[in-house]
Amino acid sequence: MSKPVIILDTYGQSVSDLFSDDDLGALRAEFEVVWGKDEPIPADVMAAALPETVALISAAPQITQATLDMAPQLKAVIEVTGEFPEGIDYAACAARDVEVLSSAPGYNRAMAEMVLAMALSGARGLVAEHELFRNDRESWRADHPQRDFSLFDADIGFVGFGALGCEILRLLRPFNPVVRAYDPKLRAEKAKLEGIEVVSLADVLSQSKCVIVTAPPTAENEKMINARELSRMADGSLLILISRAHLVDFDALLRDTAFGRIRAAIDVFPQEPVDKKAQMRLNPNLILSPHRGAAIKNGRHPVGAMILSDLKALHAGEAPSKLVRAKGQDMSVMAAIGKPTSPAPDTESPR
Repeated sequence: MSKPVIILDTYGQSVSDLFSDDDLGALRAEFEVVWGKDEPIPADVMAAALPETVALISAAPQITQATLDMAPQLKAVIEVTGEFPEGIDYAACAARDVEVLSSAPGYNRAMAEMVLAMALSGARGLVAEHELFRNDRESWRADHPQRDFSLFDADIGFVGFGALGCEILRLLRPFNPVVRAYDPKLRAEKAKLEGIEVVSLADVLSQSKCVIVTAPPTAENEKMINARELSRMADGSLLILISRAHLVDFDALLRDTAFGRIRAAIDVFPQEPVDKKAQMRLNPNLILSPHRGAAIKNGRHPVGAMILSDLKALHAGEAPSKLVRAKGQDMSVMAAIGKPTSPAPDTESPR
């Protein structure tokens, strides 16, 4: 019996970054893998494979009605960058019962670790003091009550509390934080189970020493954290931006951090890469990370493991359970909000 055919087209991220050797071996053992190279798949190779393909795994899937017509056996489209891209006709996929799956959960562990690093570095002023030290301006054994704080027993706020928020909170548990979250989709029973208080956005910002932004971008939440909302944050507090810059009025954030009223740790930007002459590069109250939340050795391997698991489930006639399903969601969001300018795929450091 021939193996089911899948197309593995992850150009923009290397196959070895996404799959461990064991998972890639298991994938090839169970499926007929077409392509699987760190180069763009040629159009003729794609066209020849589509009629027998049951799953397309891609960094930038382009799925139209015509594509679906060419792929009568297609059961799933799986993206590997951690978001629902705009190049997919979600309505057509839903009409054909083709699952559209995002690999976002596979990035949560590495991204949560990055948030913890940012929280500790920002709260304790480690990066700022390091730069002062390099310029002979360090403060020996000095207390900074208006600047530095401990995460122990700290008031921590989340803007958006999904799977990534849960993973971050798991790492923060030893600090015994008081946790509040703003998330209109967060169910009361889930919040109770996690031991967090569901409050308004205003309360999250005003009552938290450290605010962590993990909400996914939607058409409704563009610049949700605007100048007025930022003004609610207490002096000396820290904002960590790990999901998308879309949620924050970036100009207002830069103004509020310029003189140190608040501080921020940022992994995502409105335009990427950031202009070489951007003033934020000189801002001592910012911790800047070039969109590398999961850019560590083996940091993306959970993506491959989840893809393998869900492909096995689909082949067995079961529902996928590891990746995020697009079914039932408003998939017009990406077209509505657009994306930041990014480097070429072979130079990008994606999630």
